[in-house]
Amino acid sequence: MITEEVPAALDGQRLDRIVALIGDLSRSDAARTIAADGVTVDGEPATSGKVRLIAGQMVSVDPAKFPVTEFPGPDAAVEFGVVHEDDQVIVVDKPPGLVVHPGAGNMTGTLANGLLARFPDIEPVGDRMRPGIVHRLDSGSSGLLVVARTPHAADVLISQFADHSATRVYDAMVWGVPEAPHGIIDAPLGRSRSDPLRMAVVADGRPSRTDYRVVGSYSTPATVSRLECRLETGRTHQIRVHLSSINHPLLGDPTYGQRRPTLGLERPFLHAAQLQFDHPGTGERVTFHSPLAADLQAWLDRAEP
Repeated sequence: MITEEVPAALDGQRLDRIVALIGDLSRSDAARTIAADGVTVDGEPATSGKVRLIAGQMVSVDPAKFPVTEFPGPDAAVEFGVVHEDDQVIVVDKPPGLVVHPGAGNMTGTLANGLLARFPDIEPVGDRMRPGIVHRLDSGSSGLLVVARTPHAADVLISQFADHSATRVYDAMVWGVPEAPHGIIDAPLGRSRSDPLRMAVVADGRPSRTDYRVVGSYSTPATVSRLECRLETGRTHQIRVHLSSINHPLLGDPTYGQRRPTLGLERPFLHAAQLQFDHPGTGERVTFHSPLAADLQAWLDRAEP
């Protein structure tokens, strides 16, 4: 069950639109989910998607009730790297541009399809639309992502991401040079009031913390800085929004980059470089690393201090 509080940005909006945003569904599929008794508002079953909600109401959506004409199938053509695999987990090195799981407008050619081709045993693990997937990366981001191979592993990993004991470190390049070489951005995130499809720092948002450290600076092709970012929480687009909020947006970010030049980048300069968690089978703390993706490394090779 996915539960979200209606943010101020969606005050007065129809329930079917809110469900579409929460579940990454089309409006028609959101309406069908409501009709299938898959949605509650403030704990009461929703019967119509036409009702308009107010900020502060709680909406719960059951992914098991999402309308599906077919579940994702195996696709051996989907390319991705595997850093580690055992009987409990698979650690994937995701290339940029690859959508993690099917959703509105992306029903095929996702990482989930590729995983099913190489690891068919994950099919019954968790949500059938997101087999084995316990966290995600934006399609434009590259790097590490862990996949569960068993229901036990899924439960353990989901708990670790929820309590923030699983840690993720990202390699990022931003405009300018932050005044503090090391800092924590502690700012709540929620739907943008001007555009509910985007995230923003909002007073009534969910608590969000990003720890950053400057690890390099460059003057050519522009004044930019390389950061190591650690997620203390895992909100949608968290690093991108937080860095933009302190006026140091990611290079190449088409959504939160403040309309600055791309400097030759075709996607945000953001790479999930390190992933650490307690192994679901052994309990041992394990750490995995991913070198900077080839397109970002090629850009970095041309930069000058």
